[in-house]
Amino acid sequence: MWLAPPEKQRGIKRERLLRALLFQPDGSLSKRELARRACTTSEWAVNVTNQLESMGYVDGTTVTEHEQLFEYWLNNRIQPNRVSVAIQNPVTTIQQTNFEHAFTTYQAENAKQGYLFPARTAVYIHPDDAGDWTNWIESNALIGGGNTEIRVGDEHVFYEADLVNDMDIVCTPQLILDLLDEGGPCVDAAHRLMDAYYA
Repeated sequence: MWLAPPEKQRGIKRERLLRALLFQPDGSLSKRELARRACTTSEWAVNVTNQLESMGYVDGTTVTEHEQLFEYWLNNRIQPNRVSVAIQNPVTTIQQTNFEHAFTTYQAENAKQGYLFPARTAVYIHPDDAGDWTNWIESNALIGGGNTEIRVGDEHVFYEADLVNDMDIVCTPQLILDLLDEGGPCVDAAHRLMDAYYA
């Protein structure tokens, strides 16, 4: 199947912890609660946070250097599988599918912050729905190039997803990461979000 979730890797568990840490960076989570939210073991949470603490990015579960932690995440992220398609009115059309999804990059940033023009659409889908999405795309979109990127990765990407202006979007830390990864003007938008979220 051309649209399939990536193979499970140890790095995915680390990403889950980073997402949960950066979502609630104030140190109010115990390492056991962090592990629960990241859907991983307490042992793994302790190992990862100890490693991050040795790098100076966290103190326990308090994020002390969010920019450096995002850079670490960016350098170690497991890229989702992606397919580019052309869809008419992509946001409305995708919302009408009734499949679980969460927008990111341009569309999500525009809904949340309004700095970027939503020139392109990127959306995460749930890996359990990849087969249904494949069938839907073959019937409703043109494959190869286009205005929309459909991404499938770990289901934890939906952690604390938000509804903003009637649009399902990824949580702010995931959005920041995706904007940094996108490059160009998205990097400036990411830093603006950081300044607001981690003030």
